Amino acid sequence: MKPKVAIITDSIACLTREHVEQYGIRIAPINLYFGDKVYKDWVDVTPDEAYELFLKDPDSFKTSGSNPWDWLEACREASKETDSILCITLSSKLSGANDAAKQAREEIRAELPQLSIEVLDSETVTAAEGFVALAAARAAEEGKSLAEVVKAAEEMRDKVTFLAFLDTIRHIYRTGRIPKIAAQVGSMLNIKPLLTVSSGSVRFIGAVRSRERGIEKMLKIMRDKVGQSPVHVAVMHAYALDEAQKLKERVSSEFNCAELWITGFSPVMGYATGTGTLGLAFYKED
Repeated sequence: MKPKVAIITDSIACLTREHVEQYGIRIAPINLYFGDKVYKDWVDVTPDEAYELFLKDPDSFKTSGSNPWDWLEACREASKETDSILCITLSSKLSGANDAAKQAREEIRAELPQLSIEVLDSETVTAAEGFVALAAARAAEEGKSLAEVVKAAEEMRDKVTFLAFLDTIRHIYRTGRIPKIAAQVGSMLNIKPLLTVSSGSVRFIGAVRSRERGIEKMLKIMRDKVGQSPVHVAVMHAYALDEAQKLKERVSSEFNCAELWITGFSPVMGYATGTGTLGLAFYKED
């Protein structure tokens, strides 16, 4: 039996293909540009393939805003199976995806006035957003109503945490937060920043000089938040699968994991963070 509510999220959510297939989640991709070619993130190119392009020539690698057309197409496909849709976007403070999804909602309502469609700002990014989408999809799978599915997503939004450790600060100027020269100097000094999301915005929470210390700091933050409680964790990596697997093994051995998976760090984020990034998204069970 098909769920009463269809879930759509953007490709920044870092969901695995297994998640998408299991729960019937639809993905609204964001465009990547390399030279004169356009790739749809998650659809035309995997994260690793995108990072290989990035490494060839970082200056030729760019991203664009979310396209209302991609949300509209996903809504049309979902409408063939249900009359209720929830679109979950990355933080509206980081992207225009939320506005694009709302624009698509207005257009699809004109086409299909019987359709109930909500757009939710996850107020986060990467696999933390993915957990919000999974919470919604799991509620939908249980046969919950649109209002109940929205509530499940909102509750997850309030408790999931995102952390990332950058191997280099060289490309961070692309966020517009610091000048290019400062990023270059930081790279020369081997500064490796740690990031989180707070109130919908990406924030620096510290810096280290080695990968080992960066990993230890992320694990300490998670330990302080979850203790010995059951925890759901996603390990993210930007073209660093071997290190991600080692981090996953540590998480598995040091925490009481109710759920643990690895995923590629979205190259739409990676164009500003660079390869080698490791991240964690997690939440404690109630």
